[in-house]
Amino acid sequence: MINRLRHLALRSIRHKLIFASIVCIVVPAVISLIVYNGLSREAVKRQAVSNARDSLQLVAGSVTNLLSSKLNIANYIQVNSGLNTYFKQVASGNEEKDPYRRFTEANRVLEQLDSLTVVGEQTYVTVLLTNGAYYMNYSVSDYNPPDLTRQPWFRQMKELRGLESYWTGPERTVYVQDQADHPYQLSIARSLRLANSEIYGYVVVSWVEDQVSGIFDRLSKGNRVLMVDGSGTIVSGPAGQIGRKFAYADLNEGTKPYSIERIDGEKFLMVEQEIPMNGWHLVLMQPYRDAIVDLNAIFSKVFLFEMISFFVFLLLLIVLVRRFTTPLVRLGKVTNAVQRGNLDVRSGVAGNDEIGRLGLLFDQMLDRVKEMIAEVSDHQARKRRAELKMLQAQIHPHFLFNVLNSIRMKVMKRGDPESAKMIGSLSVLLRMTISREDDEILLHEEIDLVSHYVALMNLRQKEEALLQLDIDPEAFLIKVPRFFLQPLVENAMIHGLSRQAGTISIRAVTEAERIILTVADDGAGMEEERRQELMRILNGAAYEAEPSPSSGSFSGIGLPNVAERMNMMFGDGFQACVNSEPGAGTVIEMHIPRKEGLRDV
Repeated sequence: MINRLRHLALRSIRHKLIFASIVCIVVPAVISLIVYNGLSREAVKRQAVSNARDSLQLVAGSVTNLLSSKLNIANYIQVNSGLNTYFKQVASGNEEKDPYRRFTEANRVLEQLDSLTVVGEQTYVTVLLTNGAYYMNYSVSDYNPPDLTRQPWFRQMKELRGLESYWTGPERTVYVQDQADHPYQLSIARSLRLANSEIYGYVVVSWVEDQVSGIFDRLSKGNRVLMVDGSGTIVSGPAGQIGRKFAYADLNEGTKPYSIERIDGEKFLMVEQEIPMNGWHLVLMQPYRDAIVDLNAIFSKVFLFEMISFFVFLLLLIVLVRRFTTPLVRLGKVTNAVQRGNLDVRSGVAGNDEIGRLGLLFDQMLDRVKEMIAEVSDHQARKRRAELKMLQAQIHPHFLFNVLNSIRMKVMKRGDPESAKMIGSLSVLLRMTISREDDEILLHEEIDLVSHYVALMNLRQKEEALLQLDIDPEAFLIKVPRFFLQPLVENAMIHGLSRQAGTISIRAVTEAERIILTVADDGAGMEEERRQELMRILNGAAYEAEPSPSSGSFSGIGLPNVAERMNMMFGDGFQACVNSEPGAGTVIEMHIPRKEGLRDV
């Protein structure tokens, strides 16, 4: 029985976490749902309607203030005695005869019109007199005021009496500077009359529709708000709906303070409020599911219950997850230690589930990696020693014979000190090749070796090659593989200069993290195909196990061997680049890291 229970127990970490999540999340959710369904939905609806009406009332207040400010501009012009007197004189042809005084008075009127709209958003004010004179606070280049008489609504101005106003509704923006960014405008118009009710002028105040819809965007909290005139036409709102009939204008018919309508498959709560000055209406359309979010009193008990249950089950979930994931945390710490290079740390995690098996396998893997690193390190060390011994034993006898014979002939014919110098150079090379067992030397030793090598090679040639050195003093102290420059110089003399006179330059520049070492010749250069092949060789794409005995090489190292040993010593930090064109010489540039790093790992 006990064995069966153990078999049925949750042994997988995945199953444990899934079960704990279900218990800690589903149970409180189900209980909360039961409590929620037992509460009154009608109260939620009333609260949503109240919130929507409050939001619409706030919008209506701002819109009313905006429209009132436009109406006040028209009122001021119509009731201002100074302006009216001046306009009547101009309309009757009795204006000032003196041009300067006439200009001064006209300018004073324009300044007054400008002062009416100096504060707040842009408003266009036009006073159009029956004799064709006009005054406005904008440029004629934006709009020609007499064109107002061509508007369809202009003839209705004659029916206005007293302080009656005509609200034009939405129309395309006629002012040039706003046409691109503000497609629609609204206007309020009034007629100016004499004491006998004869019309002598008109006042038109216009503004862009965005001023109204901007209020909707700022105050409606994401709800959709429209302004509709008495005929059901949308005056302000989304640009794509302006000027269209509002399909739900007569839904309520004044019988209910709100309505819930389905539009495009989604329920909307709709409330409206009248703007008293012109009979227009504001309609707020709020998604019903958003409207009932604020549950206030109904959700107070649910909220208290959910908070208590949430914290209880959250605490339980934290305890369980911490218990289940403690081995994972331990494994993570061990992984970080291994990443820093510590291969001696072990997790010590054990168990019958996936985490336990993972910890055991991880520890076994670290043991095996450590063993393999020791094996590889020992193998690489033995390989390098063997390669060095092989290289030491591969001095080309024919070359030695030719060099010694040349030195002998010079001694016999001249008897000058230069021969002694050549013999000394050969002695240095032989000593470096045969007597030393370490395969890493300082760069200045390698440069000295190459100098002797060039001097000896010049004995075999009819024309001498010139070796130029430009080495950063700091670069002299880096360690490099022995004979890594000799194959490059040999390649330059034999293939680049073709054993003719020329210049071989070796340059070393020290940077923050690397040494840039350049070997260049002014010889024949090479074709692109050969350059690409040499690039692949120097970057480790190919490696010759045994150099060709017919290559004429001093040491038989070969370029692949150079690349192999540089990669063994410096790892991926070593890079080589070859630049060459036929007739333009060859430049081999090597990037050598200043810090060696952990090559064994």
